[in-house]
Amino acid sequence: MIIILAAAAALAGCGSPSAKLYTLSSTKSCLTAAKLPLRSATDFVATTSTGGSTRAIFPTNSVTLVFGLTQSDADNINAAYQRFHGANVGIADVLRQDRNAVMLWKFHPADKDAAVLTGCLS
Repeated sequence: MIIILAAAAALAGCGSPSAKLYTLSSTKSCLTAAKLPLRSATDFVATTSTGGSTRAIFPTNSVTLVFGLTQSDADNINAAYQRFHGANVGIADVLRQDRNAVMLWKFHPADKDAAVLTGCLS
């Protein structure tokens, strides 16, 4: 019981206001330095995000990267993607969230691509 309470307390702190939030501008700078082409994100969820969005093009995949201004905004973005996904899309395989950044991959990401993207979150 104590272990469960300790784990719950630790998880509760994950979305705390003191957690560093990512920004579109800093992340785009890193992605550009990594020589990844960037495009406009055109899906409805991305275009209505509070913190901006972009698409990064990898050699065999692409990812829509959407930012919330807060952790709560990103939680809502994540929920919107889960709600509006196609019935034939395995959303859990291509949707990821790290703090206030939500990543929607076209295909299951290769470990190398995911590492580049998460390494650029700043």
